[in-house]
Amino acid sequence: MSNIINNRYEFVYLFDVENGNPNGDPDAGNMPRIDPETNHGIVTDVCLKRKVRDYVTLKRQNQSPYRIYVMSNAVLNRFHEEAYKALGIEPPSKKGVMSGDVVGQAQGWLCSNFYDIRTFGAVMSTDPSAGVVQGPIQMTFAKSIEPIVPMEITITRVAVTSEKEASKEHMMGRKYIVPYALYRTEGFISANLAQKTGFSEEDLKLFWEALLNMFEHDRSAARGMMAPRKLIVFKHESALGNAPAHKLFDIVKVEPNHEDAPARSFNDYRIIVPSQSDMPKGVTIDVKI
Repeated sequence: MSNIINNRYEFVYLFDVENGNPNGDPDAGNMPRIDPETNHGIVTDVCLKRKVRDYVTLKRQNQSPYRIYVMSNAVLNRFHEEAYKALGIEPPSKKGVMSGDVVGQAQGWLCSNFYDIRTFGAVMSTDPSAGVVQGPIQMTFAKSIEPIVPMEITITRVAVTSEKEASKEHMMGRKYIVPYALYRTEGFISANLAQKTGFSEEDLKLFWEALLNMFEHDRSAARGMMAPRKLIVFKHESALGNAPAHKLFDIVKVEPNHEDAPARSFNDYRIIVPSQSDMPKGVTIDVKI
């Protein structure tokens, strides 16, 4: 693919949830994930990347060069076998010494065909091995701006699945929701790693598009109302960067705009975004929403 990105980027992404569960924890009965010491809500990077993958699948119909490697029920080794077959080369022997050249060719084919590999990277060391690819885009866990108090809602089940159940009283169930929370995640885009995976300007444009639209196509009763609220992008003039990432993140501030009552909407926060005149030399800011 042409037009591989040549600039380093960082970004701050804000999204919110209303009366929903943005990321349930299977080890806690699917309760919304929280930091047990502070009660701040957490959404994992894996959860957010899943939504990006799903949007790309919807937009590009899982066709090369926008196929998705990590998807439900995918047998990953088949993709590795497909790469070696397409290249007409034998995969490394289980007992033999790993050939870096052979593995590198397989990695190149997989990166060129699978969007999420060249974007997020992948561990492809299962037989037949295609090694490990470090992707140019990495994201932090999203954390709620303020502590959350998940609510446990009782629900009833009216429909039944058998004659035996029909004779019983209505069955009860539980679901967890967060009444409202604003989450913040931060991301990093490496131009140097993009050179290795072939991550292009077109790929980057699709990634921004996914962040802006992925919640629109991921609706469910469990997730309530989720929406993107701010996407602030820092672009460096160089591949190595012109300012430390943490200093750029520090100048984007989110402050509560409510007093005694708990936050229940995005308007209960004030987002302080720096202007271009506040930027370090060699860094430009782009507020996409």
